[in-house]
Amino acid sequence: MVSQLRLRRINERLKEELAVLLLYEVADPRVRGASVTDVRVDRELAYADVFVSAVEGPARKDEILAGLEHARGFLSRELARRVELRQFPRLRFHWDPTPERAERIEALLKQIRAEREPGGASPADEASEDASANC
Repeated sequence: MVSQLRLRRINERLKEELAVLLLYEVADPRVRGASVTDVRVDRELAYADVFVSAVEGPARKDEILAGLEHARGFLSRELARRVELRQFPRLRFHWDPTPERAERIEALLKQIRAEREPGGASPADEASEDASANC
């Protein structure tokens, strides 16, 4: 078992190295534009869950994950060469929906702010006005 501090260091180091590898060394065009958002290695160092995202959002999710699966051997080999660990974890790739969630939350907050502004009619008020006009 690994201490929490060492585990955090390993997570950060793997994240940094993967980001560099994806940016400069992976030639697969399916992976272009993908960014590593998080890496979580389990306490036994058996698995490393790698979370990725892209600017385009979930439209390229399947394409990016397929490219990463294809490049898994290369990425594992390069990471094992760059990060010295007695046992190197098996990489598992996952799509990170956090950026999409953040955009949705921002839109909701913007809507709430617009509804609270003085003189600004809320969508519910506008809907009731439209319904009474149609009667």
